[in-house]
This record gives sequence, structure tokens and C-alpha cells, in this order.
Amino acid sequence: MSDMRFEFVEFIPEQLEGGVVYVSTEYATVVHLCCCGCGNEVVTPLSPADWKLTFDGVSISLDPSIGNWSFDCQSHYWIRRNKVCWANQWSEDQITQGRRYDAQRKSRYYNEPADHEIDSETVEVMPPTVRRTRWTRCVDFLMRR
Repeated sequence: MSDMRFEFVEFIPEQLEGGVVYVSTEYATVVHLCCCGCGNEVVTPLSPADWKLTFDGVSISLDPSIGNWSFDCQSHYWIRRNKVCWANQWSEDQITQGRRYDAQRKSRYYNEPADHEIDSETVEVMPPTVRRTRWTRCVDFLMRR
């Protein structure tokens, strides 16, 4: 795990600094450089249909995980209490299933018809299963304390 720091800003700066999570509550947006070091800008909109930011007065956490599937790195991680917690790499099938699940969740939230990419026969797509090791369960337990 690596440490991150956060800055509450009104506007996201043009030049982002690595290891800094910029939070604009005015625009309900969180932006940071990809934690793998590839230099890509990661934008996580805050809404009930996207990401949730938790601020405990000392640290921030983002949920759900950040899966950079459109980047070459395809990095996957959480930001919990100012720390990067790396997640397992997803297969192409898991990424496709995750995108379908996300699209369905958003269409239900916004009460819109599902995106054309989702099969009409699909009733419910569950989030991809990720094998959780003892180590990841232990880290999750410690991060919640």
C-alpha cells in the first residue's frame, strides 16, 4: 500500500501532482493521477450511481474500487484512508461483466432504459467475483479499524 494525500479544491488544477487526490465538492468530482504511475488522469464523479467519498476528518476513502479498464495499465485499486489498496487484476470477461453491471445499476438509478450494449435477455448481472485471499481480507479488516 502506498500513501496518498488529499486536497479539497474548488477547481481541479491543470497540472496534477502524483500521490494527491483532488476533491471538488462543488463539482462532485475527485481526480488523481493513476496510482500505478502511468500518468493517466483518473476522474471519479461523486453520485449515488458512481463513487462515494468518505471523509473522516483525517483521511478520505473512495468506493467502489477504481478499475482503469480503458488505460493500458488496467490498474485496479481502492483508496481507503489515504492508502492505495491494490486489487486483483481482472480478466477481459470480468471487465465486460463489470461494465454491464455498472450500466444496469446506473440505468436503474436514473430510471432509464439500459444501454444498447446490454443484452435484452440479461435480467441481472452481478458484480464480477474477485478471489479474496487471506491477505486481502486481513487488510480490509485492518483498514476498517
